[in-house]
Amino acid sequence: MSPRTPDATAPRAGLRERKKVQTRLAIRESAYRLFAEHGYDATPVDRIAADADVSPSTVFRYFPTKEDIVLTDEYDDVMADKLRARPEGEAPLVSVRMVLHELFSTVLNDPAQRAELVLREQLVRDVPAIRARAHESFSLTGRLLGGIIASRTGRTADALEVRVFTAAVFAAIHEATMFWVEKAPDEDLLSLIDRSLRLLTRGLTI
Repeated sequence: MSPRTPDATAPRAGLRERKKVQTRLAIRESAYRLFAEHGYDATPVDRIAADADVSPSTVFRYFPTKEDIVLTDEYDDVMADKLRARPEGEAPLVSVRMVLHELFSTVLNDPAQRAELVLREQLVRDVPAIRARAHESFSLTGRLLGGIIASRTGRTADALEVRVFTAAVFAAIHEATMFWVEKAPDEDLLSLIDRSLRLLTRGLTI
């Protein structure tokens, strides 16, 4: 194989990846628009596929279930990268809080992303199948971030302390987001998340 082959194929591989990202985003955008217009249960996958100009099999290639269209996003990898980049020796809860501020500031300042986040959380609340799938998704994300927290604290990824920490953090984020959607849509979500995380800092004293 010629030494120049990797250089020659790199742009092509990059183009394929970009097309995959574009297709995934197009499917999600169509799905969210149709969910908002017609409701989740009244929007079959073949209708999403037609709106996104892809086949139903393509939808399932990117999203194994209809619920995954709602729950799959790019946040996990971004959050993991930002968490790894936090200063050594920083308290894990501080690191998580700073990463959440970076991530959610971008989302909340973009009207389209903010609207999608609201609809997503409403669907998690209202659709049992999505709610059940969300617990699986949180578990996977927790293991990803738990591994990073473990490496920064000298513990193993399956240590009880790491598992409790990640579970508590995700519960705090979830409840703050649910409260925001249900009770306080005009409040700042990041302030609500900070309030939730402060409970953990205080040892759950209220």
